[in-house]
Amino acid sequence: MPHALLVDNDPKILTQISEIFKCHEFSVTSVSGTEQARDIILRARPEVLLINLDGNDLSSRAKLFTFLAHSNIADVTQIFLMSSSPSYVQAAEGMRIGARDFFEYPGHLNRLAAALELYKQEMSCESGSASTRTVHQSGRGLLIGESPPMEHLYKTLRKVAPADISVFLSGESGTGKDLVARTIHALSQRNHCPYVAVNCGAIAADLAESELFGHAKGAFTGASGAHNGLFAQAEGGTLFLDELTEMRLELQVKLLRVLESRSFQPVGAEKMQSCDVRVIASSNRDLKEAIQEGQLRQDLYYRTAQFSLEIPSLRERGEDVVDLAQAFLCEQCEVTGIKKEFSDEVLDVFRIYRWPGNVRELRNVVIRAFLLAGSEISVDDLPHNFMAEQPTASDDLRLTAGQTLDDVERNIILATLLHHNGNKTVAAKELGISLKTLYNRLKEYKA
Repeated sequence: MPHALLVDNDPKILTQISEIFKCHEFSVTSVSGTEQARDIILRARPEVLLINLDGNDLSSRAKLFTFLAHSNIADVTQIFLMSSSPSYVQAAEGMRIGARDFFEYPGHLNRLAAALELYKQEMSCESGSASTRTVHQSGRGLLIGESPPMEHLYKTLRKVAPADISVFLSGESGTGKDLVARTIHALSQRNHCPYVAVNCGAIAADLAESELFGHAKGAFTGASGAHNGLFAQAEGGTLFLDELTEMRLELQVKLLRVLESRSFQPVGAEKMQSCDVRVIASSNRDLKEAIQEGQLRQDLYYRTAQFSLEIPSLRERGEDVVDLAQAFLCEQCEVTGIKKEFSDEVLDVFRIYRWPGNVRELRNVVIRAFLLAGSEISVDDLPHNFMAEQPTASDDLRLTAGQTLDDVERNIILATLLHHNGNKTVAAKELGISLKTLYNRLKEYKA
């Protein structure tokens, strides 16, 4: 389930916008302060961030915008802005931080709903196009890729999924842990029952216990009716606890008791309630460090990690980056009815880029480039901060056995050019070739 962070100091507007997101199957965290928003962005990395520009303190908003502009948040999070009176100045601010869209409140609420629906369709591309093989035949479920690390992952999933044991998924942010969890559920005997996902870092502290275990009517102020928690909602199926290391320790204790006893007590209820739920947990943190630093209880880790599985980063997956990019582009073409294609240079850039935000970053880069490009997506259509924050340096280039010397030379030249933000003079000097030679090589590459 994708997660959204809403930033607004008007409780009524927050409630209204929150309902729109929930109707489109988003989990939602709402905050009124920009400082609090920054902490949640760093901790939970929401898929969508919506900021209402009305009423926010200008100084605080400027600090948040500076943070967004100097980070790669826009590469892994869709940023939406909202205002009752949108202006060109606000639109320019939005472009600077990588905002995808700007909505007028309340006139554009239907357009916001449409944008969320489009986002869901784009997310579905991450599951790949329809295949003649079923999930059970391929062991791939919602995943795309033919690289050796992914083939190993598929083989492991086919063995682990049918065994009714808890699984702990580790790996960098954006590698697709939710998709792996969904695949495990689809391959299991529980696939006819619900799959429920929650981002543990986004659960409000004062509602965490109720969110997980539910509450009885009148359990606390505002509890006008009984509420089924996530364990009850996932009964018979799978509960995915994303970013378990972000859960408060006191709640980790209660979670451990539930997993061991297979029963829980809703807040304010008198009786225990049994549960039959398979738990899959995940984290993008180093688990040994998380345990040593007291962010994850060791006993809870052992209980949720009857089998542990590392999800490979995108930079380990070779040509999968091209297959994924083409899949995301295909989805955009189908959604918009407009046919576009990548230039060879863009695919070369994708191959040598390190992708710190992994598959999520790749998808967002493709979407943003698609919006800017003509019939062919060129390097100039990539996000403006993409090259400026290029992690690939000329001395950190991945080479693969079987590449020709021409391919190696091409990748080194393009990597060096990207490392220097397109400055051909500096790139030629570092490469030890003349500027004319560099231009001739780029002409050959059609760059």
